[in-house]
Amino acid sequence: MNATPASTDVRRHILEVAHPLFLRKGFTAVGLSEVLAAAQVPKGSFYHYFGSKEAFGEAVLEVYFAEYLGRMDALLAQPGTGAQRVIAFFNDWLDSQTGEESQSRCPVVKLGAEVCDLSESMRAALARGTRGVIDRLAQGIEAGRVDGSLANLADASDSQATAVALYQSWLGASLLAKIARDRSSLDMAMTGTRERLGLAQDA
Repeated sequence: MNATPASTDVRRHILEVAHPLFLRKGFTAVGLSEVLAAAQVPKGSFYHYFGSKEAFGEAVLEVYFAEYLGRMDALLAQPGTGAQRVIAFFNDWLDSQTGEESQSRCPVVKLGAEVCDLSESMRAALARGTRGVIDRLAQGIEAGRVDGSLANLADASDSQATAVALYQSWLGASLLAKIARDRSSLDMAMTGTRERLGLAQDA
């Protein structure tokens, strides 16, 4: 028998319903009534869990990043060299943006510019989340430097700087791919990533 919001976590249910709405329309275009209708919960239930729409948006971002960082941890803990694990992460990113129904599953791309000017708490949630992504990526790159599979990196500070540069490159490529509805910017990001890491393009 399928679980219903009444028998599971109502708060989680509301957040899960809102996530695709925000990705499709943006934060400001999604009204509270639309969220309540999609979640099939009364307004009182919403305000029981969230003091405002802004607090709700912050919670949506926190849940997204918690899940995303968990996925990163799994990808970067796979068997293989550090280089192989880092490339697996970027392959996963590319697949998530170019597969079926790939309408920017990343709220950083969709919501970043919009909400940072509207809400300090949502901007801070985005900052915390992206910092977590960069830190994990830096750890993955550093593992490759230590095991010799990313031998062109000088030291741990080089791993951190490389993580920042690559994350910025992929965010920009994801935005351009969304604008152009074309994957070429993401393919170029992958080529540039391999070049920066000193890896053969067919490795």
